[in-house]
Amino acid sequence: MITNQIIKNTIDELRGITKTDLCIFDLNGDEVASTYEAEDITPELIVSFSKSAVDSQVIGQNHLLKIMDDEELVYILNARGFGEDAYMIGRIAVSEIQNLIVAYKERFDRNNFFQNLILDNMLLVDIYNRAKKLRIETEYPRVVFLVENDMEKENAAVELLKSLFSEQSGDYVTTVDEKNIILIKSIQEGDDYSTENLDALALTIVDMMNTEIMVNTRVAYGTMVQELKDVSKSYKEAKMAMEVAGIFYADKTIAAYSSLGIGRLIYQLPTNLCRLYIDEIFGDHIPDDMDEESLMTINKFFENNLNISETARQLFIHRNTLVYRIERLQKEYGLDIRIFDEALTFKIALMVVSYMKYIDGREY
Repeated sequence: MITNQIIKNTIDELRGITKTDLCIFDLNGDEVASTYEAEDITPELIVSFSKSAVDSQVIGQNHLLKIMDDEELVYILNARGFGEDAYMIGRIAVSEIQNLIVAYKERFDRNNFFQNLILDNMLLVDIYNRAKKLRIETEYPRVVFLVENDMEKENAAVELLKSLFSEQSGDYVTTVDEKNIILIKSIQEGDDYSTENLDALALTIVDMMNTEIMVNTRVAYGTMVQELKDVSKSYKEAKMAMEVAGIFYADKTIAAYSSLGIGRLIYQLPTNLCRLYIDEIFGDHIPDDMDEESLMTINKFFENNLNISETARQLFIHRNTLVYRIERLQKEYGLDIRIFDEALTFKIALMVVSYMKYIDGREY
């Protein structure tokens, strides 16, 4: 419902333009907002007028008019002044506030609609019926983005996103839990929706959150869908991307569902198979608490496609020192990461270990 502050701002602006004082009352005769002291209008008068069959009433210099929400009476407006001018200004004010009521109600309904849509709380027929009523395009390409939420700055983050992505462009910002803010991004005709551009958009959100409200955040997004009913699919993909990235790619600030690679596969494996795999590869020497030096060496070696010379250069160590570290890992875990097949096995096994640590932590 429209707030009293919005009503106050509206009649203040009208007062500044028309020089006519306005006052809004609720149906009990209590003042909601006013530009003057309405001492000559009693609650009894307002209640009596609200129950009458007429739409307007003139009492001296007071022009009383009814403000409707569809066919329901919600407020009484008084335009103070003599003659037709005051009455016409009162009618303009009534029209303005009624339009605001519709706009705010529609905005709330759209928010509720998208919340239910992404949570699969609606039947297919209800989706299309409500979308038509709310004037939402049903066949339009969309992508769902999840923006990691900071509870202390949630309101500021939501307002920032709404300023960047407007409903006029078909974009919607909402929330369904305290972990993430949801952006349903419409892809306009002619827009390039390649992974590179969606990554750039996600990175823009990260940068704006950091510079405008001083929040370090992560952004994940799903695949593009063509129909409104499939928005929930993109949302679930974005949610999985956020979780998978948190487990396997914690150093990254953006995550695309289509780029999760083998992490997405591991995330969907049964935990008993993961435990069995770890036992088969490592036995009693599970690398669940590997020292930072070893982890850095392994990750940098993989980043450089098993190139010893380049890895040694980037780690600022001698080539022989790197070889010694790799041979130490081979002796401890039984895998030589200089050999592609064994490096692949080691990489997957480390990811499975990270996943199991995540599962164990979640259970507690």
